Amino acid sequence: MTPRQAWPLCVAAILLCAGGAAAATPAPDDPACSAEDRVFMKRAYELARFATTHGGGPFGALLVKDGKVLAEFSNSVLSTGDITRHAETGLISAFSPKIDRATFERSTLYTSTEPCAMCCGAICFSGIGRMVYGTSEAPFVAAMGLPPDPDPLTSHEILRRIAPGTKVLGPLMEAEGIKIHEAFWAVHPEYVGKL
Repeated sequence: MTPRQAWPLCVAAILLCAGGAAAATPAPDDPACSAEDRVFMKRAYELARFATTHGGGPFGALLVKDGKVLAEFSNSVLSTGDITRHAETGLISAFSPKIDRATFERSTLYTSTEPCAMCCGAICFSGIGRMVYGTSEAPFVAAMGLPPDPDPLTSHEILRRIAPGTKVLGPLMEAEGIKIHEAFWAVHPEYVGKL
């Protein structure tokens, strides 16, 4: 067994010995978020919960323009075996043939958890004009039972560099997202690093 293969087992052992992951403290909501943002973030969290029972990790995303939902997607990495089927990349891949770039530019992507670097790349190339995330990376990592990243690379920083025209907001309603992550990772430590 390689160290990479052993990692999920080590995390499982740590969680069992420690009695689970340490509870994360939710950050305050980004003050630039609106009441409408809260409505759509609630839906992103519903999509994340759906994913946990349908072959994916606790991640959901939706694309909204002028108050109307254009697309929704839940993480489906486990059910498809496709490591790129994160909520954000899956949504962009599935719907970019149907949604023109001008529409992406005038839309908001709501995502239950702060996007990874791969997802930020997809957000950049789709031209999405605004992105709102729910749970930031630090509490998500804590829910997995992993130590904090000493030098995190946030989606704010990535998108500021590669897509300066994309407005990034978050966290939003982080306490709800932390609960979803804690419930999933406590039961599925074997998926740490795979979703």
